[in-house]
Amino acid sequence: MSTLSLRLPDSLHNEVKLLAKHDGISINQFVSSAVAEKMSALLTEQYLLQRAIKGNKQSFLDAMSRVPDVEPDKADRL
Repeated sequence: MSTLSLRLPDSLHNEVKLLAKHDGISINQFVSSAVAEKMSALLTEQYLLQRAIKGNKQSFLDAMSRVPDVEPDKADRL
């Protein structure tokens, strides 16, 4: 595990301290979780962009044309 020295504005530090206490976790756990969530969002965006580049509109339309045209279930209707 690595140690990271982080400078935060007092207002942000105080808010993090309150939120971590409310969740019953340490500030370290809170910040680690926040960093992991941000990384997940950015890596997911990167993954989806890479998949989009590989996409083929005609292949998508061909696949969609094979889906039966039926009414949705009652529970799925808007």
